[in-house]
Amino acid sequence: MSDYRLVWSDEFDVDGKPNPENWGYQIGGHGWGNQESQYYTDRLDNSFVKDGLLHIVAKVEDYEGARYTSGRLLSKGLREFKYGRIEVRAKLPGGKGSWPAIWMLSADRDNVPWPLCGEIDIMEHVGKDQDEIHYSLHTKLYNHKINTQLTLHEQIKGVSEDFHTYAIQWDDGYIEFFVDGVSRVKWERGQDGRDTSPEGWPFDKPFYILLNVAVGGFFGGEIDDSTLPYEMLVDYVRVYQK
Repeated sequence: MSDYRLVWSDEFDVDGKPNPENWGYQIGGHGWGNQESQYYTDRLDNSFVKDGLLHIVAKVEDYEGARYTSGRLLSKGLREFKYGRIEVRAKLPGGKGSWPAIWMLSADRDNVPWPLCGEIDIMEHVGKDQDEIHYSLHTKLYNHKINTQLTLHEQIKGVSEDFHTYAIQWDDGYIEFFVDGVSRVKWERGQDGRDTSPEGWPFDKPFYILLNVAVGGFFGGEIDDSTLPYEMLVDYVRVYQK
């Protein structure tokens, strides 16, 4: 890290709505391509800053035809980055049906459809598999819809009891995933003979950051209402570049 410097961060030090210079919202309840059950809102009930932490809360609540509400923040159009080290210190919700994620999509997402645009999943966790952390890359040629995604999952104990730092180090030709400063997996452009075209490696352009807590869906699975609300706490988001 000696050749990297901090270029942007949100330390979540001001109570109230998340800083609008850094974060916008995605709003709606159409399943988000994964048959998720929540309706994402921009209300303080579902995302707010308090006591130095960002809170993203999913709750049981009849709202706009959905049975649950939650929050999905994104830095699209506000804070976008090409390469660097992206770090997020967070405490994850547990509970059957919870699906928190820290991830990235390309800034050209509106014009380039998924998965051609590319997706970087810095961290995903589902409460039905407590303490199982997933790291993934999705591209047109390598994605979960066709079971070819680049993915690794492993046990990280206490992710819902303690804060951990989830990070990627991303440069021309590779993306490496870390938890608490320890490397977990590294994927390189062309590794094992994989396609190096934009269909196989679209990670050479700006991406934005997303933070959300989904409910149910293909990955989250069956929901246990007795375990809600789900709450992800985020201490900070930091971006370092060379």
